[in-house]
Amino acid sequence: MALSRIWSAFIIVAILVAAARATFSGDSGIFSRMVSGKADDPVDTIRYILADNKYPSSFGSTESFTRYLAGYAYVPSDSIHPPSLLISGEPSSPTVQRLIAEHPGIRVSGFRAVQFQLFKRADGIIETCKSAVNISIGLIGIMALFMGFMSIAERAGGIRLLSRIIGPFFGKLFPEVPKGHPAMGHMMMNFSANLLGLDNAATPFGIKAMESLQEINVEKQTASNAQIMFLCLHAAGFTLIPVSIIAVRASLKAANPTDIFIPCMITTFVATMAAMFIVAFKQKIRIFQPVILAWVGSFSAIIVLLVVYLSSLDAAGVQLFSSVLSNGLILLIFLLIVFGAIYKNIDVFDAFIDGAKGGFDTAVRIIPYLVGMLVAISLLRTSGTFDVIMNVLKTGFALLGTDTRFVDGLPTALIRPLSGGGARGMMVDTMKTFGADSFAGRLASIFQGASDTTFYVIAVYFGAVSIRNTRYAVGAMLLADLVGICTSILLTYMFFGQS
Repeated sequence: MALSRIWSAFIIVAILVAAARATFSGDSGIFSRMVSGKADDPVDTIRYILADNKYPSSFGSTESFTRYLAGYAYVPSDSIHPPSLLISGEPSSPTVQRLIAEHPGIRVSGFRAVQFQLFKRADGIIETCKSAVNISIGLIGIMALFMGFMSIAERAGGIRLLSRIIGPFFGKLFPEVPKGHPAMGHMMMNFSANLLGLDNAATPFGIKAMESLQEINVEKQTASNAQIMFLCLHAAGFTLIPVSIIAVRASLKAANPTDIFIPCMITTFVATMAAMFIVAFKQKIRIFQPVILAWVGSFSAIIVLLVVYLSSLDAAGVQLFSSVLSNGLILLIFLLIVFGAIYKNIDVFDAFIDGAKGGFDTAVRIIPYLVGMLVAISLLRTSGTFDVIMNVLKTGFALLGTDTRFVDGLPTALIRPLSGGGARGMMVDTMKTFGADSFAGRLASIFQGASDTTFYVIAVYFGAVSIRNTRYAVGAMLLADLVGICTSILLTYMFFGQS
């Protein structure tokens, strides 16, 4: 029911915001963009002139501010292209009055006010529906591969062996799951893939875990306690090394692309612990038990040792270590599964085919859930709702007199729970605008690595097992996301506040 209300609210708010923009801003094309628009549609170039340098202090320079505007098709005027917009921090100054006289009909806007008028193209609902189907089709091969190997591991007894190993710890967090149940092993495989940044492997492992948990779920259309705990921990997105973020920072000429990996690791660990505490409190699970404390403490010690080791490596060394560890481990898992199946005299290929068929069926089954969620998110983006929220935040923090540098990185954090691709694009845009080594650029990088895409996770994982009543799962995930956001901001000030 909670997810239904949130989904309905997304659509209602988006359409109301669009109607307000069409009425009060004269944006007559907004409804067309929301329905049939495309992210790569051409944008009308707006020519402007700057009357002074009263730009917001967070940009650091006029050049930085002009680069920011250029991302929204705002280009300085020249001798051939006259300006249609005058941007000034002092609208009543003699300079502004002179420029208005020189350019009759020119529109005048303040440096902050102009940011309320900015928007970027995004796919409308028609293109978004196509994208949702393409995402599902793209999952078919990956799902078939990994679920095929999972089927081999199950027949060979590997999943039950893994379940027995982590049973003492998971048995305390998932008290409703029977001892030695295969779901334990499936969840461990998912967490391990997430830990190493193996998104392609994490999804099929996670869906298999949800299907296993669904087998023992009494109310088939309502999320069980175990399913909620699993998804909240998964959505917290604990990752050791954010390889893709480091690669983006390197491509954008960051002086030290890996300088954000320790804050990212700490942030995801804190968010994961927050998710565990939030759900445990709701489900009345005692966290401060010797078994749980021993596992969490041991894992924390391993993280500290890994941080110390990786801190001694350069950017190339970190990427090489991560690549060898993550990709090498997945190949090792495949090797061990096949060897185990041969030892147990299992028909390996037949087991693989049975599992792969299930992967195909699951990928197709999630299409309606994915379409519904992505369309609602598309409406929020194309209606300009995100822009309104960001401008309100910027204005509010500025009025409070607080340091507003972190606000420039917030778009990544706000979009992250809704769209992984959108958040990635926002992170890149922030680094291009303010610089890869700027406070905002580093903060956006840490935001990107702070959690998983919450609403995508909800749509895919609950959709895979046809769960309609998600209970308090959405609220718990978003609260853990908030902890991750606050931790990201705090750590960015701690590590890079003086830069």
